[in-house]
Amino acid sequence: MNWLLEGFVNLFNLNSLLICFGAAFVGTMVGVLPGLGPGASVALLFPFTMFMTPANALIAVGGIYYGAMFGGSITSILLNVPGEVASICTAIDGYPLAVQGRSAQAIAICILSSFFGGMFSLTLLAFLGVAISKLAFMFGPFEYFTLMMFSICCAAGLGKGSLLKGFSSAALGMLLAMVGVDTETAIFRFTYGHSALFAGIQVIALVVGIFGISEVMLGIQENAKSISSGIKYKTKWPSRREFQLAIPAAIKGALIGSFGGMLPGITPSSCTFLTYSIIKRTGKEKEKFGKGAIEGCAAVEAANNAAAMSGFIPLLTLGVPTTSLMAMTMSIMMIKGVIPGPTMFTTNIGITGVVIAGFALGNVICLILNLPLAGMWAKIAELPYKWLAPVILFLCVLGTMVINNSYIDLWVMVVFALIGVVAKKTGFCTPALIMGLILGSKLELYFRQCVVIGWDQLLMKPIALVIIGLMVIVVIVFQRSMKKTKEDQ
Repeated sequence: MNWLLEGFVNLFNLNSLLICFGAAFVGTMVGVLPGLGPGASVALLFPFTMFMTPANALIAVGGIYYGAMFGGSITSILLNVPGEVASICTAIDGYPLAVQGRSAQAIAICILSSFFGGMFSLTLLAFLGVAISKLAFMFGPFEYFTLMMFSICCAAGLGKGSLLKGFSSAALGMLLAMVGVDTETAIFRFTYGHSALFAGIQVIALVVGIFGISEVMLGIQENAKSISSGIKYKTKWPSRREFQLAIPAAIKGALIGSFGGMLPGITPSSCTFLTYSIIKRTGKEKEKFGKGAIEGCAAVEAANNAAAMSGFIPLLTLGVPTTSLMAMTMSIMMIKGVIPGPTMFTTNIGITGVVIAGFALGNVICLILNLPLAGMWAKIAELPYKWLAPVILFLCVLGTMVINNSYIDLWVMVVFALIGVVAKKTGFCTPALIMGLILGSKLELYFRQCVVIGWDQLLMKPIALVIIGLMVIVVIVFQRSMKKTKEDQ
């Protein structure tokens, strides 16, 4: 592994260190803002990479990507406003912890779990990247279709009511995903003649409305004094018990995120939903999920950063981008004259060593930047709500508008804010709705491919059959679990 050691040696020059630190810092700040997630961060960085060396350009991409993933959890916990889609599951348990006055502990656990997930996936890239990435080629249309249906089933089980409500929510999300132009036939669907709907329903506008605006409306309705309930904890550091709960949950999240992030179309947000659904059923304190479970925060943050990092495995080893952000990164590499693929571990092994070292350093920098500030961030939850409410509304509107600068996105935000209020009072499963919207277009694409190939071929796909078996087991377990919960109440 001399190439990796040389990468660390070559990294330690003033130019590379400043780029790594600056990218991680900017990524964290951008991640805090709703809507401006990793994709927007890398897009903003794109012009500046033209003045960097290939290695430094990739280091900057990795740093800003990591930073955005770290920063996204902060507003999720404190304000119930996910900085990006992958932070939705963090808000499910993180915000209740903030209400209980334990926001500092939640932020610290999320930061440490994010660091662990990123480093775990980075280790796989360094030592097993080429071998592991070949697993992605074992997946075809049938495998992806069944895997996404499995994710939908897991998301449907996140609701507090019946499983039927969860599947109904997911179906509504998939229906919303059909709004816009059909990429196969170029036919407009559910646009009703409005050109603003041609691009479809924006996920961020929906998420900000359901989580952010609806929370403000409920807070005003309940005459909230502050986010925190006023409970004062003697320490801001997680307890020994919380670490005991968080460590195994973070390991599970890192494993799921590392594998899922390598698969095309499976985004970090999909991995976090899948992870949360699994950890909710296998965690030690199942009764706390949705009410403030440290396990939930640890698992999804580890999965989040692990998936973000593992997306670089097929990109660097095979030249296969798994998400739009990875495709953007690939274009940066090609412009700089570096062709991603097997040559990254042969001809361009020197660049790969520096890049992996830069990713590791970026992860450490994000930890150093964020962990000492956990207590300071937690003070936000204690501020008077009459001060926070306008700030939350401003961030929500800003995060929604900066993406497309479209007034229709604001209307979508407002409509789903009202839906969010009703959903929180009736037990409607909003995570399943969002999951359906995220996976809807890909699910439709793989369904069409399966129809063209022929469903009889499914019997020749052992991986797809195993996933279907797991899907049936998950549905049965969820149904029995919800029935038992109702009986206990």
